[in-house]
Amino acid sequence: MRRRTALSLLSAPLLPLPHIAQAQVTWRPSRPVTLLVPFPPGGATDLCARALQPGLQAALGQNVVIDNRPGATGVIGTRAVAAMPGDGQVLLVNASGTMTIQPVVMQSAGFDPERDFKPIILAMSAPNVVVVHPSVPATNVAELRNWMLQKGDALSFSSSGIGSSEQLGLELFLLRTGTRAVHVPFAGGAAAITAVIQNTVPLSMVNSGTAAPQIISGQVRMIAVAGPHRLTWAPDVPTMAEQGLEDLTSQSWTALFVPAATPEPIAEALHQALAATLRQPEVVERLERIRFVVGGGSRADLGKLVSDDLVRWRGVVRDARIAVN
Repeated sequence: MRRRTALSLLSAPLLPLPHIAQAQVTWRPSRPVTLLVPFPPGGATDLCARALQPGLQAALGQNVVIDNRPGATGVIGTRAVAAMPGDGQVLLVNASGTMTIQPVVMQSAGFDPERDFKPIILAMSAPNVVVVHPSVPATNVAELRNWMLQKGDALSFSSSGIGSSEQLGLELFLLRTGTRAVHVPFAGGAAAITAVIQNTVPLSMVNSGTAAPQIISGQVRMIAVAGPHRLTWAPDVPTMAEQGLEDLTSQSWTALFVPAATPEPIAEALHQALAATLRQPEVVERLERIRFVVGGGSRADLGKLVSDDLVRWRGVVRDARIAVN
């Protein structure tokens, strides 16, 4: 299913679609606009950029091209955009991990997410979820905490990698519940969820979109949603807040940014164009197909999201004594 999704989005037409309404923007580019994705083709961030591409072309009246510049968990491409002139010709389509976790866990990321960029708009988000192997005798946070306390130091958990929102989210869970477990990083969310299925590790925090097929099939059991709302496809599983952990939030998101030197009229015009694009039924359907919640909101909303995440993850790295690399 995921491969079919990737193929359908990668084959999105480059020319504006006639049924996509154009946004009323006050600035239009004089040459093609680039969406720079600091990850390889086919991943969630890349698929998001390609879903936005046709509508943004229609809104701006100019061709939009995708430039994939992977490397160092998104840091290489992010640094490149930070150093570019703020002329509105290049937008960074970036993931939460690169913008708000890498600057915390790296000794020198080479960019400051608040100083070097202006926020444009949140494109999509998906909460992380805590899952366990079906043999674990727990169906909620309280039962999981009691079981983990009984196990003491004999537990481990998987994540999609060192410094991921999944790792830091589970570390925050350990801090809030007074439990202990050793982190076992894997190369991506699919490998992390497979480790739980095979009972190599008993629990994990993973992206809800990644884990949805395994949760629905019963290969793993979902304990809690680390987001503000229950999932539409799993409405019986409460959020962390509903289970007494009000401040435990961990999610993956994708958003668009421009270099800090970009003039306000250009930044606002790009926001208007992308806000209109995100309201298009075709875009909503494509993003929901990969189990992300369509974003939106103001530029200030995105700026606050970045700031809040930075504060949260700095606190987790400090309190959990996670060594920076």
